[in-house]
Amino acid sequence: MEGTRYKTKEAVLQRAKEVIGLPLKTVDKTGRLSTGKGAIGTVIEESWYGYTPNSESEPDFPEAGVELKVTPYIRSNGNIRAKERLVCNIINYMEEYKRTFKTSSFWHKCNTMLLMSYEHKDGVPKGELAIDEAVLFSFPEEDLVIIEQDWEMIMNKIRGGQAHTISEGDTLYLAACTKGANANSVRSQPFSDTKAKQRAYSLKSSYMTQILNSYIFGSIKNERIIKDPRALFDTTFERYIEEKLRPYYGKTISQLRKMFDVDSNAKNIVEILLAKMLGVSGNISHTEEFKKAGIVPKTVRLLPNGRSKESMSFPTFDFIKIVNEKWEDSALYDTLSSTKFMFVVFQSEYTDDPNEMTSSFNVVKGGKEQTAPSGATEFKFKKVQFWNMPDEDLEEVHRVWDKTVQTIKKGVTLTQTEKGVSNDLPKQSESPVAHVRPHGKDGNDKLPLPDGRMMAKQCFWLNANYIAEQVRD
Repeated sequence: MEGTRYKTKEAVLQRAKEVIGLPLKTVDKTGRLSTGKGAIGTVIEESWYGYTPNSESEPDFPEAGVELKVTPYIRSNGNIRAKERLVCNIINYMEEYKRTFKTSSFWHKCNTMLLMSYEHKDGVPKGELAIDEAVLFSFPEEDLVIIEQDWEMIMNKIRGGQAHTISEGDTLYLAACTKGANANSVRSQPFSDTKAKQRAYSLKSSYMTQILNSYIFGSIKNERIIKDPRALFDTTFERYIEEKLRPYYGKTISQLRKMFDVDSNAKNIVEILLAKMLGVSGNISHTEEFKKAGIVPKTVRLLPNGRSKESMSFPTFDFIKIVNEKWEDSALYDTLSSTKFMFVVFQSEYTDDPNEMTSSFNVVKGGKEQTAPSGATEFKFKKVQFWNMPDEDLEEVHRVWDKTVQTIKKGVTLTQTEKGVSNDLPKQSESPVAHVRPHGKDGNDKLPLPDGRMMAKQCFWLNANYIAEQVRD
């Protein structure tokens, strides 16, 4: 690409500092703010730095070796989080697999980035917003080890003729997000005739949230699980965690609490115990790696026969908002397409030893609570398993989501029964993967429907049988 007049990192950063605080309407010289997504970044490129936006593989400032990225964030209750993932460059399946990480198009373009941030405010015109910070960012060594492993994961799928199965949830920090006008934006791949969705390298929103808090707006540092990056030279992050936890397999929660002298009945007791097993204080979800990767720990309890004790819930949804969403922009899609879950699996066993038998526990079957068979032990720590949802299962969730939206638009049928009010949203029997059911404090915890009626809060659930199948040995 043609060079710019900003030849050094210092010149690029100095120019960026000069725009801080200026309303964007005073910066925009070409009317770009009235265009769609990405308009603010284009204004900075075109009107402030004076070069034509492009999608070339070279950094925006080739002589300085700097890529410009404008990133929005949201401030809520005193906390800052990235509004979205940071999209980098398109992946050329036919060429990228031939390279090494250090010769990859991602590294060539984005190894040094000028990050310019602004606060996104609902209802405020873009012209009233302003850039509030600008920093030159290079990846810290401890992150780079994981990012390179993420890149290899993506390349391995391409080399294996599986580019069409790539998912954002495959990786930890560096992801391959879909990039195109619609689902029909596809590309050829080198080792399969199956067309693959067009994808671009991206830094996950969870990673960008940590970058914002650690490098742009402060120096917040969370405790790390990996004390020395060299620990990952011969293994992956997931395998490292699995090996560290393996000595504790077969222990019950009671035994683990006693072992680590944890006197707590907190709802997140499993996450607290995991942190102890991995040699960190506090909660596993608050560690640097888990926060940057957005890894979500989920406890799975299996009965002696291998069935899951419960379905897995997600946050309640707003009936009025969901009917105005598109699937690709929905909270459920964002979670299931990009999140890596860590299933922490516990399983009870049958025993003839009365000293090992536990008091009865409840199990949900067919939506009804039942008592588990007698003679079962307390749940024992079986394993951890990192998991993300396969694309074909995500399509089934899409079907359930779409049916939910259409039912709400049409008008939910509410029927009074002896046990309360039922509805005609998708049931567990209608899909092998997901369903919808209440998830409020009680039957009086309600939200308004589009037609003004009130209905108990609902959320999407992954079916118990589906979860059991995912963790089956």
